[in-house]
Amino acid sequence: MTLPTSLTGVVPPVCTPLTPDHEVDVGSLVRLVDHLVDAGVHGLFVLGSTSEAAYLPDRHRRTVVETVTAHVAGQLPVLAGAIDMTTPRVRDHVAAVTAAGADAVVVTAPFYTRTHPAEIATHFRALAAASPVPVFAYDLPVSVHTKLPGDLLLDLAAEGVLAGVKDSSGDEGGFRELLLGARARPDVTGFSLLTGAELTVDSALAMGADGVVPGLGNVDPDGYVRLYAACRAGDWEGARAEQERLCALFRMTGAGDPARMGGSSSALGAFKAALHLRGVIACPTTAEPQVQLSPEEVGVVGKRLAAAGLL
Repeated sequence: MTLPTSLTGVVPPVCTPLTPDHEVDVGSLVRLVDHLVDAGVHGLFVLGSTSEAAYLPDRHRRTVVETVTAHVAGQLPVLAGAIDMTTPRVRDHVAAVTAAGADAVVVTAPFYTRTHPAEIATHFRALAAASPVPVFAYDLPVSVHTKLPGDLLLDLAAEGVLAGVKDSSGDEGGFRELLLGARARPDVTGFSLLTGAELTVDSALAMGADGVVPGLGNVDPDGYVRLYAACRAGDWEGARAEQERLCALFRMTGAGDPARMGGSSSALGAFKAALHLRGVIACPTTAEPQVQLSPEEVGVVGKRLAAAGLL
């Protein structure tokens, strides 16, 4: 489908279900997409952090995009991550995901190499020139070790290079400055500002954000759709109550023992365990070399689901 002039709403970063031998579980992926679409989400983002894109070989990335775009069949926009270290490698991913049907691409700053803002700008300009679909910036300093400067993002938006940004920086003050900057510049139009902070969606929308890209939205898309609707209706008390319920549910991401696994293993393992417990995916396997949750840790996830009314 053609991407809307300005992307808004709930756009979950879709988990990638895997089989026990670490192949893409296409049947479970289709069920997950139906689970999200049936909840009323406004778009889908594949091959992001929650999709475990960094762990997936290129053939798995291709399978994910082809499966999702074919199944959605234009009902919703599908954004695809084109994430890699440097411009030539990302350009190849842009070509691959757009050939597979993606409606937009999502791109980080270069990483591994140490880059200057001028090089980051050149990176985005080159990719926009090569891409047949809109380009969204992915501000993810925890992973790429570069915080995208707000002025740079707005300049690139004014040039028509960027269609929006997914802000996963954790810098709420910086995100607010970006929102204010976009509002103050008449040359910035149709630029979507999406928060990736699933715990503060109500406040981000109150500040003027266009939407949310919540990893927890895989587990409870209905909750995020209700939250978004309440905010848009000005029902801030209802939004606060829904947000606080989702905050309690999010505590499942701490189910993994930090003495034996990292935060990514714990969070992604919790999302997949929750989807498995809810009957959406067949297997909660996470990609190598992440540590799998133990039965006891999965039990913690189950208790969080039950408390949230999802079991």
